[in-house]
Amino acid sequence: MPNSKTNRPKMTRAEAGRLGGEATSKKFDRSFYENIGRKGGISTSENHDADFYQEIGSKGGQATARSHDRTFYREIGRKGGLR
Repeated sequence: MPNSKTNRPKMTRAEAGRLGGEATSKKFDRSFYENIGRKGGISTSENHDADFYQEIGSKGGQATARSHDRTFYREIGRKGGLR
């Protein structure tokens, strides 16, 4: 369905997000993303307790276990042992 103002087809939210992300990546360098990531991490740590991190760590571990087999864990264990 066309947009009545521009006569172009309506964009999905995903398409708009992708285009916005591409425009932002062209406008800013790596340090911009490092800075906003750092700010987000600080804000998250100020607003959540240890239980929050335990819960998201557990969810991540469960998701990883569902998508990887023993070979994966053997390999990352070997790599960790080499360090």
